[in-house]
Amino acid sequence: MSASISAEPHPTRPHDSESHDTEAHDTVATQLLAAEQAGALDLPLPGAGHTIERWHRLAQLSFRDTVVGRLAEAHTDAVAILAEITGRSIPNGSLWGVWAAQPPKPALDATRRNGRWVLDGRKLWCSGATMCTHALVTALCDENWLLFEVDLRQPGVQPVPDTWHAVGMSASDSGAVDFTAADAEAVGEAGDYIDRAGFWHGAIGVAACWYGSACGVAKVLHAAAARGRADEHALAHLGSITVALRGAAAALETAAHAIDGDPYDRGGQARIRARATRAVVEQAASTTIDRVGRALGAGPLCADPAHARRVADLTVYLRQSHAERDLADLGRDVAEKDFTWWHNR
Repeated sequence: MSASISAEPHPTRPHDSESHDTEAHDTVATQLLAAEQAGALDLPLPGAGHTIERWHRLAQLSFRDTVVGRLAEAHTDAVAILAEITGRSIPNGSLWGVWAAQPPKPALDATRRNGRWVLDGRKLWCSGATMCTHALVTALCDENWLLFEVDLRQPGVQPVPDTWHAVGMSASDSGAVDFTAADAEAVGEAGDYIDRAGFWHGAIGVAACWYGSACGVAKVLHAAAARGRADEHALAHLGSITVALRGAAAALETAAHAIDGDPYDRGGQARIRARATRAVVEQAASTTIDRVGRALGAGPLCADPAHARRVADLTVYLRQSHAERDLADLGRDVAEKDFTWWHNR
């Protein structure tokens, strides 16, 4: 896999650690803008008959750069959400985030003032906080979570400095954002964001990015083996990685065909499908990280900056999964249904 977006890094700055983070941020922002302008973010909508193409292109972007893929996935998810709930499209030249994390505190509140919606408070986990021009943001109104469209360029929206300290995914710029009487437009009614088939279709788009990034991790071991520098143990690791990634690819393809065959989830399988597919891909990605490290040792992690960054980025990105909690939810869903293993996809 490969992607066709690239950008020159920002000139070096005086302080090395800060310079590295800022340069990475600038490079990601440049790549995203180039991708948007080139039409690389114009993907088929989920369930429209070409879902596998959508996920393949997200995987390609993530293969090239995990952070670019992650932010591209959010942008394209925002496009799909607006299309599904409102039928609207986004303006050309805009970059979108989906800021829907809902920790107990702090809370972002939505209120009606003089006939308009305004947002007040702090939102955490805002990926692309200083890169995006717009975002779909969840906020609390009378104990109900609503989704809002927000233009981030207004004075009432301010990213909070020094709130993103991650090593992996450092360039994703996922810090906190403060909202002060920020104008917002409601997207649907309470529950419309969660209670739709597309919510679960979109969840698998994240797994497609995991898959693409994992393929990028695996290429280091493949390259060593192709040069004849892999012993029997390393080759066994490469074989196991191949099995895992092929299984993940098959799961994504099966899910894509199922979604295209039932885009509105009349069969009631979307949630189980999403949770199972994400778990398969997560396991394959974790296996890839582990086995490449065991096969090649610390060398690539210390001497190959692109590989080291990809491993760190993917390790953090995978934690969008809630691990055993997600598996427990999957098991609960399966237990509550008349489930046949070979018919339910």
